[in-house]
Amino acid sequence: MPEFSYRAANAAGKITEGRVAAPDRDAALRQLRAQGVTPIRVELAGAVAASVDAKPQAARPGRRFGADRGPNHVDVHGFTGELAVMLRAGLPLDRALRILISMSAKPSFTALLEDIFRAVKAGKGFSQALLPHQGLFGEFYINMVRSGEAGGQLAEVLDRLAEHLERVKALRESVVSALIYPAILVVVAFLSVFLMLGFVVPQFETLFQDMGEALPLPTRVIVAAGHLVTDWWWLILLALFVVVGSVRRWMATPGGRAWRDARLLALPVLGEVVRKYEVTRFARSMGTLLGNGVPIVNAINIATETMGNHQLRAAMAGVAPTIKRGGRLAEALETSALFTPLGLNMVRLGEETGRLDAMLLELARVHDNEVQSGVKRALVLVEPLLILVLGAAIAAIIISILLGILSVNDLAV
Repeated sequence: MPEFSYRAANAAGKITEGRVAAPDRDAALRQLRAQGVTPIRVELAGAVAASVDAKPQAARPGRRFGADRGPNHVDVHGFTGELAVMLRAGLPLDRALRILISMSAKPSFTALLEDIFRAVKAGKGFSQALLPHQGLFGEFYINMVRSGEAGGQLAEVLDRLAEHLERVKALRESVVSALIYPAILVVVAFLSVFLMLGFVVPQFETLFQDMGEALPLPTRVIVAAGHLVTDWWWLILLALFVVVGSVRRWMATPGGRAWRDARLLALPVLGEVVRKYEVTRFARSMGTLLGNGVPIVNAINIATETMGNHQLRAAMAGVAPTIKRGGRLAEALETSALFTPLGLNMVRLGEETGRLDAMLLELARVHDNEVQSGVKRALVLVEPLLILVLGAAIAAIIISILLGILSVNDLAV
C-alpha cells in the first residue's frame, strides 16, 4: 500500500507532519480527518508536488454514495471548523479556501467554495463573499464573520461558530432521534390496519355473505371497509399522497405556518417543550453574537430570526424597540411572556454584572437539558398512547369478525 506524506493542523492550530498508508489520496485525506487533524498538504511519498493546496480543482462529477443534493448545514459545519483550524495555524484566508476546495468531495459545495474564493481574490471581505449564499449560511453566520473581520479575530469567531453549530446540531438531533420511535409506531399502526382490512377481513366474507342484514352492525362496517380497501386501495393511496402533498404546500404558506405554530404551542406537554426549544435557540444565538461585539439591537433582531416558530418570533417584535428607547432587556423580554422566571432572572443578573452574553449562553445550556428531559417525558406519554390506539384498532377488527362468526353459529343452531 502506498504511503503519503502530509502536513496538517490539529484543533489547536499546531502544525504536524508525518506519513500515512492509504490506497489513494482521497482515502489518506479521510484517514487524517478521522484522526482529528485538518490536512494542509498531502502528497505521495517520494513524488513531486501533489499537495492539496496546489490549485482550486473543478467540481468532481459525482459522489461515491448517493446523489449530490446541494450544499446543506452539515457542509457548512464541517467547512467552518476546518477553516478555523487553518486560520489558527497561520494560513492566509485565500490559501485555506484553496485547500478546502481541493479537499471537497461534493461537487455542489466545491462550486460554492470556488465562488467564495473568487470573491475573496477579487478583494472582497469574507463576509461580503458569503452574502450571495445567505440562504445557506444565514444572517447570523454572516454577521458573526463580519464582527470577526472587524476585530481581527476571524479564527476565534469561526471557532465559536463551529461550537455554536455543533450545539444546535446536537439539540436538533436529540429531538429528531426521540421522535423516530413514535413515527415508526404510527407507520406500523397504519400498515397493520390496512393489511388486516385488505387481506384478513376478505377471508371471512364467504362465511358472512348469506347473513345479509342479520350481521351485527360492527361486522357489516368492517366488511364494507375491507371491500373498500380491496377494491380501491390504489385510490386510497393516491388520495393519501394528494392530501399529504396539499397539506405540505399549505404548511409552506404564511397562513399554514401560523396555524401549525399555534397548534404546536397549544399541545399539552410538547407545547412547553417547543417554547423552551425556541428560547434556547434565541439565547444561544444572542449570547454568541454579544460575545463577539455585535450591538445588542442587531443581536436581538438576528437572534429572533433564528427562531423557527413564527408565533414566538412575532411575540419578540417589541423587544428591539424597547431597547432602542433605553429599556432593559429583562423588562422587554418579560413583556413577550416567553421567558421563564429563571430565564428572566438570569438575563437580569447578566445585565447587572455586565456578563449578559455568558448568562444567555448558560440559559441556553439549562434549557437544552430541560428540552431533552421534556421530550423524554412527552414520549413516556405518547408511546403507550400510540400502542393503545394500535391495539384498539386491531382489537375492534377482531371483535367485529368474532361477532359475525357468533351470529352465524346462532343462526345455524
